[in-house]
Amino acid sequence: MKIKGLRWWIIGLVCLATIINYIDRAALGIMWPAMKNDLGMTEEDYAWIINIFTITYAAGKFISGKVYDKVGTKIGFVLSIFFWSLASVLHFFAKSAASLGIFRGLLGVAEAGNWPGAVKNNAEWFPVNERAVAQGIFNAGAAIGSIVAAPTISSLFEGFGWKITFIIIGTLGFIWIIPWLIFNKSLPNKHPWITEDEKQHIIEGRHASKKDLENSKSLKVIEILSFKESWGVIAARFFIEPIWWLFVFWMPIYLNNEYNFNVKEIGYYAWFPYVGAGIGSIVGGWYAKKLLKSNSVDKARKKVVSIGAAIIFVSIIITIFYADTPEKFVSFVFLVLFGFQFAISNIQTIPSDLLSGKSVGTLAGLAGSFGAVSVIIMNWLIPKITVNSYQPAFIILAVLAPLSVLSIYTLIKEIKPINNK
Repeated sequence: MKIKGLRWWIIGLVCLATIINYIDRAALGIMWPAMKNDLGMTEEDYAWIINIFTITYAAGKFISGKVYDKVGTKIGFVLSIFFWSLASVLHFFAKSAASLGIFRGLLGVAEAGNWPGAVKNNAEWFPVNERAVAQGIFNAGAAIGSIVAAPTISSLFEGFGWKITFIIIGTLGFIWIIPWLIFNKSLPNKHPWITEDEKQHIIEGRHASKKDLENSKSLKVIEILSFKESWGVIAARFFIEPIWWLFVFWMPIYLNNEYNFNVKEIGYYAWFPYVGAGIGSIVGGWYAKKLLKSNSVDKARKKVVSIGAAIIFVSIIITIFYADTPEKFVSFVFLVLFGFQFAISNIQTIPSDLLSGKSVGTLAGLAGSFGAVSVIIMNWLIPKITVNSYQPAFIILAVLAPLSVLSIYTLIKEIKPINNK
């Protein structure tokens, strides 16, 4: 049996995994107004708990990057989604901040694998000129997951309460493993279901130094960090990541604090900005592919990232001065998240432009870990700097966007393979 466009089935399953990933992680913030009353917790407890998630998430990015490079994306994804689904189900047993923190910690370390795994998967299954599109489809899963999470979780909460809701959403990941094992039998050059035309399209579309992924050299971490280009990717992720995560973690809390929204009302409003994120993911990938027809990888990636950062900066400034109603707020955040996803798909693709297959996951994981560190810092700051207003937090985010672009331009003079230097 042969399947035309098998690579799109594979990235579709990765996108679906990402949707499940975001439903699982979004559940806590959406149901927090009710959970904090049941468990007797405060906003400081929430900040502490999500930082446990972020710390383990940071460690998980690095660990899982090495694991994916070792065992491959097929088994890597199975391990990741099995353990994060288990962690979601375990939330049923949360009794205190300590137990909830332990379960969020397990969720963080397991969910982290989704990102270096996706970058490595795209390096294996897509030629260079399609990788930003594939990354955009993958990242659209984060947006779609966030879109469906708010109304879905609020509806499940209304019907079953928060404990059963965690069990229901955790079960989704276990089910996903079945089609993944059926479709992802091996790498493209040995997959029994791939057509010869698609196999050649993938292999010939790789850079000349990366056509044989199975026999490519795996670089040590210290070797990867010896390249200033690697630090360009790491710094870019460090600066840009808090922009996304502030809204993922804190937008439900913001809506609760500023407008006294309950769980149902949060579900009614909180999904809309992620529509912008989903559109940005697809458009950013499509635009990069369009640019690559007449531009180098370097020029295409940098142009897309720069445009995305500019959209972020302008939209956050508008939010600071004009978001005086919940409708205006979610509309402006729609633009912020559009710009973020427009840019991030190309930033996340850069490791596969720089390194060979057996090192891509490691660099992607390292960059994700450093990005999570900045999120940890931001989560620690939020309760301290938003006592009277969220404007200080928004100002910080506005500054971070251009710093991310500056990191790429300064440390990566040209985006091209570096492991043969």
